[in-house]
Amino acid sequence: MTLLITIFAAVFVTVKWYNRKDDSMQLGILMFMFWGASLMWMIDAVFEYIELRAEFFNQAPQDMLNDAFLGIAVIALALIVWVIRLLITDPKGTVRASLKKQSE
Repeated sequence: MTLLITIFAAVFVTVKWYNRKDDSMQLGILMFMFWGASLMWMIDAVFEYIELRAEFFNQAPQDMLNDAFLGIAVIALALIVWVIRLLITDPKGTVRASLKKQSE
């Protein structure tokens, strides 16, 4: 489940990155975070399949729910890191302008 969730997020952000008008939102960083997580979960799934064989496809509903929550948590963490990076780099100058406006 974590693999599917991160792959869907990676594909969605890749499409948005590919169709971008400008690079001010720095979607490339978010895209690489999601593809990195997808690659990590893919390697984990391969090794788990090697270990469990046919039992790999018979997961308990509770395990699938836990995996779904983990996938959502990974996406949330990547989005938080991305937003913090956007706030620090401030590519459009929005944060800088609002701070300047408040200090006046």
